[in-house]
Amino acid sequence: MAAGGGDATTLSPLPDGFWEHWGDGQAELSGYQLVTPRYGASREGYAVLIFVTETFTEAQRVKSDGGHRDEFPVMKLNEIRHFQTGIYDYDLLTSTFVPLDGRAPIGVPTKVSFASQEWCGNLYDQLVVNGNSAHHTRHSYFDGEADLDETEALEDGLFADALPIAVRGLTGELVAPGASLSTRVLPTLASTRLSHEAAHWSDATLTRDAGVHDVTVPAGTFAVASYMLTRPDGTTTWDVEAAAPHRIIGWRGSDGEIAQLTGSIRSKYWEQHGPGDESNLTTLGLPAR
Repeated sequence: MAAGGGDATTLSPLPDGFWEHWGDGQAELSGYQLVTPRYGASREGYAVLIFVTETFTEAQRVKSDGGHRDEFPVMKLNEIRHFQTGIYDYDLLTSTFVPLDGRAPIGVPTKVSFASQEWCGNLYDQLVVNGNSAHHTRHSYFDGEADLDETEALEDGLFADALPIAVRGLTGELVAPGASLSTRVLPTLASTRLSHEAAHWSDATLTRDAGVHDVTVPAGTFAVASYMLTRPDGTTTWDVEAAAPHRIIGWRGSDGEIAQLTGSIRSKYWEQHGPGDESNLTTLGLPAR
């Protein structure tokens, strides 16, 4: 059985108006004030979520520049985290690619890659999904994590790295208002890196609030619906904007992590690389580095 999650194995069509909004050639950039635990203390930093549609290739699982016969559309989510720990800092980037052509269940990506840079060393981790298995590669500075190249079986469940896409309803409704979904979940690649533990599937429940409520963050006050993922090791809750395009207004974890929206824009950010363009970070509430 291909990976999926109970009722989530039903392949849902894209929501009405999806391509009218997401097919404009721009990305959605959202900045967040971040507090995250590391080494027994709360660390302040920032996070960025970048959502953008791309054309992927089946054979290489990379962005296509055209001319391939195995292309399919994906939603890319780049999740960037930066925080300081004493004298040195962490830079984490997770890229999650979810198919938009109905080939995969909701909450199941075609590829997830993760990179971590810190003053101790580098790590790169990647999962490429093929039906009910995934090709897992990893290269790391750390003892016991060095070089991995193997194929792993997938369970019928959700990828935690794909949930920020799924709870927004960008690939169909995962769970109805007021309902819960019992499933299995694979933890984020970032969490397995920071804990130095192998990724294991676990039982989980995803619950959606029946209604909406207001939350106030640095970017303003928003009506949101909350989604809570409960696992044996804790919970993660996403506050999702009730109105379209259903942005992630913030999230929080039982481990003490809190992220709050500081600003959001739509932009062709890859064109903003000239001297002075860093001033556009102020719109996102982010510092220039």
